[in-house]
Amino acid sequence: MSKEQPEITAYLKTFCGWSEGVRAIMRKYDLSYDEKDIIKNPAFRWEMEQESGQQLSPCVVVDGTMLADVSGAEVEEWMIKNGYLEKSDAAPDSPTDSSCTPEIHAAKAAAQKAAREAAGQAG
Repeated sequence: MSKEQPEITAYLKTFCGWSEGVRAIMRKYDLSYDEKDIIKNPAFRWEMEQESGQQLSPCVVVDGTMLADVSGAEVEEWMIKNGYLEKSDAAPDSPTDSSCTPEIHAAKAAAQKAAREAAGQAG
């Protein structure tokens, strides 16, 4: 890393290919960050929208600079360009620039259905 450990806040979704791409970059470079799950906590979504001026995620704040609606690959590129990281040829452990796979969407739908059924709201 070129600069000292930056302060990073990532507004991410629980299950989302784009969000997982951001997490993959954080793992690849062993970066500490504050993850704010905008699905589990709607207040974080509101906070993200106020700070970014838009509704799309992921959004990542690096030392006060908002990177709105970005992929993990874009976060990595921005951090290298701005001197936070030295490029690593190591492969990330997840895709950094894609949406969820159909399997992830199917698993999410099944989990939501099971939760409704458990709550007695089958439908």
